[in-house]
Order: sequence, then structure tokens, then C-alpha cells
Amino acid sequence: MNEPTGPKKIRHIWDMSARWLVYLWAFPIRALGLCAAAIVALTGGETRVVDGVLEVSGGAADFCLRRIVGLVLRGGASAMTLGHVVLARSPDLLLITRAHERVHVRQCERWGPLFIPAYVFASLWAWVTGRRPYRDNFFERQAFQLAG
Repeated sequence: MNEPTGPKKIRHIWDMSARWLVYLWAFPIRALGLCAAAIVALTGGETRVVDGVLEVSGGAADFCLRRIVGLVLRGGASAMTLGHVVLARSPDLLLITRAHERVHVRQCERWGPLFIPAYVFASLWAWVTGRRPYRDNFFERQAFQLAG
């Protein structure tokens, strides 16, 4: 492949620099995701990279998403995003939830280390105002809307 030259090279360098800044901004959340991914891998889960996102499923992810998330969300969760890491109960659920979880990846890129506090605040706000903490959470409404 030919290297870009002139203005195209400058644009390429700019795009790569911007991408690295996004990855750096989202790093604190992704670090949590990488720790969770390591635990999932060590407990027999599957890992793969799809479109620059680390997807992990099975193992401890299944237990945590069913049981631990189930303490605050009836039935638990099928999948969860932590930066550029998506955890799911199974490979099939990764496929089913991929579009929705990619919206959360983009949200993490925008909000960076503020994503988790903002997400929790959005759930609390929904609850305090008499709405559903999960389905009426701003971030979840956006993900359901954009993912279809």
C-alpha cells in the first residue's frame, strides 16, 4: 500500500492522533474492561476482537451478568460495555447485542472516565423522577434508538 503524501499525509496523521486521543480518554473505563476480560479468559470464556472492540463471553462474564448485575437489574444483563471491551453471557448474545453495545462504546469514547458516573446519575435521575432506571436511562434510550 502506498503511503499518503502532502495534504493526505497530514490528514492521515491527524486522524491517527485523534484516534489515539480517544483511546487515551476512554482508557480508565477500558482498563476495567481489560481486567474483566482477563478474568473471563481465565475462567474459560472466549475472547475475540471485532472492529477494534475486544469481545469476551462465557466464563465469569455469564455469572457476573446474570447474578451480580441481577442484584440491581431483574434478570441481569445480556451484555455490558466497559470502554472498548464488551462482556456478554454467550457468543450468541454478543451477536444479538452488538449494535446496541457499539453505541455504548461510542458513548464511552465521548464521555471517557465520566461515563460510569454519568450512567449511574442517569439511572438515579430516571428513578427519582418516577421512571425506570434502566430503560429510561438516557444512555440506554440512545443505544436502543440508534441500534434499532
